[in-house]
Amino acid sequence: MPVTYEQAGVSVERGYEAVRRMKAYAEATFDQNVLQSLGSFGGMYALGEQVLVSGTDGVGTKLKAAFALDKHDTVGIDCVAMCANDVVCHGAKPLFFLDYIATGKLVPEVAASIVKGVADGCTQAGCALIGGETAEMPGFYPVGEYDLAGFCVGLVDKAKLIDNSRVKAGDVILALASSGVHSNGFSLVRKLVPMEKASLNQYHADLGKSLGEELLTPTNLYVKPVLALIDAVEVHSLAHITGGGFYENIPRSIPKGLTAQIEKNAVRVLPIFRLLQRLGELGEAHMFNTFNMGVGMTVTLPATEIDKAISLLAGYGVQANPIGEVIPGDAGIALC
Repeated sequence: MPVTYEQAGVSVERGYEAVRRMKAYAEATFDQNVLQSLGSFGGMYALGEQVLVSGTDGVGTKLKAAFALDKHDTVGIDCVAMCANDVVCHGAKPLFFLDYIATGKLVPEVAASIVKGVADGCTQAGCALIGGETAEMPGFYPVGEYDLAGFCVGLVDKAKLIDNSRVKAGDVILALASSGVHSNGFSLVRKLVPMEKASLNQYHADLGKSLGEELLTPTNLYVKPVLALIDAVEVHSLAHITGGGFYENIPRSIPKGLTAQIEKNAVRVLPIFRLLQRLGELGEAHMFNTFNMGVGMTVTLPATEIDKAISLLAGYGVQANPIGEVIPGDAGIALC
């Protein structure tokens, strides 16, 4: 029988309801410098003619694979990517990052390995790791396990701030390739794949590597190529494809009255997603509403800029291809 995200213990609808309930409390604290309500990729706070853009996130249950394989030196890259990729969606350059590690029993060499990954991620994002917190909480976390989260702040000139207000009908949606599952959908992954060393060490010919290697592949950091792209072409909006997949994230980069029409056949779906779909007997809509499907970020821009954008991104080692266009309509997103 098909396995759903809900059966894996994650309810997207509960998430929506939680945000709805939280929103009033958060907005009651806003002053005149806050530039948006909840729902943008980053929190934005104006300081004169510049804007601070912040993002916070964690690695999530991808950590279970790291625990099973006793490999901790790449999950820090995921932590930075989840935050910095959100920040750059508004055109901001990440300035600094702080991490938070909580564990039942502190193992110094494991903590150092985690922070090495965080530092590697910060190097890729071009930001400084200026501090953090390590909390030892015996009895709260099982021995050998930990949680990892972080916080990033970036800066952009107010005149160069990117939201979705410039998007027009006829714009093209460009997909930037992901490196794999990234750091979302792992509660469902864990329902399909036992997070045990024997299972994760199994080689899969269609992946060209073991399942553990595939699942622990770090999230792509798009900061440097995207900032270069913003300087070189006319970028109208960006979307970081994280929890909720296409359906949750792409509409955030599209204004009301317009819809992102995505051609499913144009999406270069990675083999890991075909494998997960087979294991869970998952429907196509469920896959696109849970995973990135091989697309880590989308860029909305004029059709005349596509060739230049693809060429520039290739120079940074990022594969990109058009997967749709913006059309009139109120759906936000339509997959066809």
